[in-house]
Amino acid sequence: MKIAVAAMGNRVAGHFGHCENFIFYETDSGTILSVNSVPNPGHRPGFLPNYLADNGAQVIISGGMGGGAVDIFNERGVEVIIGVQGDASEVVETYLRGELVSTGSICHKHEHSHECGGHA
Repeated sequence: MKIAVAAMGNRVAGHFGHCENFIFYETDSGTILSVNSVPNPGHRPGFLPNYLADNGAQVIISGGMGGGAVDIFNERGVEVIIGVQGDASEVVETYLRGELVSTGSICHKHEHSHECGGHA
């Protein structure tokens, strides 16, 4: 399974679209096999969810995320875990143990994206 984490360096980003990078974790049987960080290719409506799904992400983990992105991920069959904070690798390990819970906290005002960090 491939898990993508919206990140600021090695920490989960407060807002999905405005992260610095995406960290892809290739996993199998509850173990992380490989880790690959790629720069955020740019925030524009509808692009990032499709970009991540096209690159094999089956799960996305982030702090906050807009409803439009959540809808696209849902349409693409990608599991969305939001309201998360902390070290990206530790968060993925928590997910693999079945202990990571999404708060469902969705950002509604992108013109005030700095406020989304409040649920990270």
